[in-house]
Formats: sequence, C-alpha cells, structure tokens
Amino acid sequence: MPVPRRFDRRPPERDQTRINDRIRVAEVRLIDEDGQQVGVMGTEDALAYARERDLDLVEVAAEARPPVCRVLDYSKYKYEQAQKQKAARKHQQSVVVREIKFRPKIAEHDYATKRGHVERFLRHKDKVKITIMFRGREVTHPERGEAILQRLAEDLSELATVEQRPTQDGRNMTMMLGPSKAVMAGQVDEANGAGPSVDATGGGDAVERGAQDDAVERAAGQDAG
Repeated sequence: MPVPRRFDRRPPERDQTRINDRIRVAEVRLIDEDGQQVGVMGTEDALAYARERDLDLVEVAAEARPPVCRVLDYSKYKYEQAQKQKAARKHQQSVVVREIKFRPKIAEHDYATKRGHVERFLRHKDKVKITIMFRGREVTHPERGEAILQRLAEDLSELATVEQRPTQDGRNMTMMLGPSKAVMAGQVDEANGAGPSVDATGGGDAVERGAQDDAVERAAGQDAG
C-alpha cells in the first residue's frame, strides 16, 4: 500500500549521476562533445574544458579505471532521455485477456453468437481464454469439448493463433487464443468485427440461453433419476 505523501518521511529520489563538482576522482578519461576521445587528464582540467564550452562534465562509466567522463549539456540530455522513455511507454500495449465460456452441448445458434464475441475480441487485439464447462457425467466425454475448441480454432484461423492448446483442469477445459500477426499488423478491418456489447464471460442473451439450457438439462437428469 503506498504511503500518503504527507506521512512519507523518505527523502526524494536524487539523480545518482555524478556531474561537474560531484566527480571526486583525481583523473578521468575524457570524451568531448562530438564523441571523440580526448584522453586521460586531471579532473580539474576536464572540468575546465567543459566550462569553456558552457557544457557539463558527466561521468558515464564509473567502473572504468580511470572513470570515463563526457562533455555534454546534461539538462538537454536528461530531457531527451525522458522523451524517449515517454515515447516507449506510449507504444507499449497492455495485454487484455477476455474469457468466453461454452458448454459441451451448446446449440448451434449459441455457438455462432459466442464465436462472434471471440472474433470481436481478437479484432480488438485482445487475447481470449476459451473455457468448456462440464457438468455431471459430461466430464466423461472430454472429446466433445475438444471438438468445440478445435472447430473454433479452425473457424477463426485467419484471426487467431492458438497460444495454449486445450488442457483439462477438473471440470473445465481451456484453450488460449491470441490475435494473429495479420490482426496485430492492422491488416484486418476492426469494423467488420463490431457486434453487440458483451462482458468478459460472454454476457447478454447468450448467457440467458445458456442458463435455460442448464435448467433443462438438470430437469432431464432428475426425470431420468
């Protein structure tokens, strides 16, 4: 849990880079403002060299013997580095994992609906965890779940890559799909994948129909008993 600022007694983070008068060694190996090596000289001479050019003496390799220092505008350097880091963070994409749940006896219409949800998530460059939920004796027929997962992977082969093949975990069987290279490269039109909004587990009418199917199956099981 972060410490509230008014109670945080720690000193503020300080730039640990040694520059100018903070360089306390007797001599340094100097690199000029053009990146050319000047050679080994006394630190005071190197500092005077930098000041003559209205620049800073910056230690860039403290572990070397003698330490390597470069002449540059340190404020400008720090600004450029901060801009590069900002640009790198901007281009980083957070990975979103969605989940869609199927039943091994899913009706054709419900399969098509949920396949559409998976397709839409993939077009938006999300990963999708596909879960087959087995109930009762259904768990004795894992091949039915595998068949659904295999069919889904084939139906979406242009949009998806199988990142994790079907694995059985208790009464659930899961498979992980990721967006294909074509999707990530923007070669697939996202607009074609637009559909009704849905939550991470499939949502909407598909969930209601799934609940109705479950109720019918339970009733059938009670009658059989």
